[in-house]
Amino acid sequence: MEDSIYIRMRNKVEVNQNSKITLSDIAQIIAPEKYLHQLKQLFIYQVTKEDKNTVVIDVMKIIDALTQKWSGLDIQLIGPSQTIVEVIYKKRKVSFPFFILIWLLLFIGSALAIMNFHEDVSMQEVHQKIYKMITGEYVSKPLILQIPYSIGLGLGMIIFFNHIFKKRFNEEPSPLEVEIFNYQQDLDQYVIVNENKEAIRHLDDH
Repeated sequence: MEDSIYIRMRNKVEVNQNSKITLSDIAQIIAPEKYLHQLKQLFIYQVTKEDKNTVVIDVMKIIDALTQKWSGLDIQLIGPSQTIVEVIYKKRKVSFPFFILIWLLLFIGSALAIMNFHEDVSMQEVHQKIYKMITGEYVSKPLILQIPYSIGLGLGMIIFFNHIFKKRFNEEPSPLEVEIFNYQQDLDQYVIVNENKEAIRHLDDH
């Protein structure tokens, strides 16, 4: 009876530049003890500068490496058929003046967007009318409404995004996090399809 090994490819992993990728880096492995250590250390791929930021390792490359070393193994594949390897390069430190500049641009831009929105919907007139309905008096700047509204607007944004700096209020993802997750899923799928096309074209050229 053939020995069976079970391999589940990881969806995405991060490695440093010039890393040597082994099977344990990109897959979960269940195998007889006599094979397990060698399987985990099995060399799969060498990251080079030509790979840039992303490498897609297909399960067929794994099968080829395994069958060359152990021809009598029964290989059972579970889960995804590709692993996206993201190459992490040393991050450049952002200078403090550059950080302040970006922060000011975002702050001013968001403030202008909110002010333009309020101008479009005549928010000041709405507050004036609400104040007159409640008190019977007309006030050009009903601060008793405008100040709580402004505070509530900021608190509402914090609660909506479920973050204040790096602190989360609960484990539920915010709508922004869900959108980023969906975008990342689509991006990963595009990378996989595009890499497969490039691999097929490369084989056809040869």
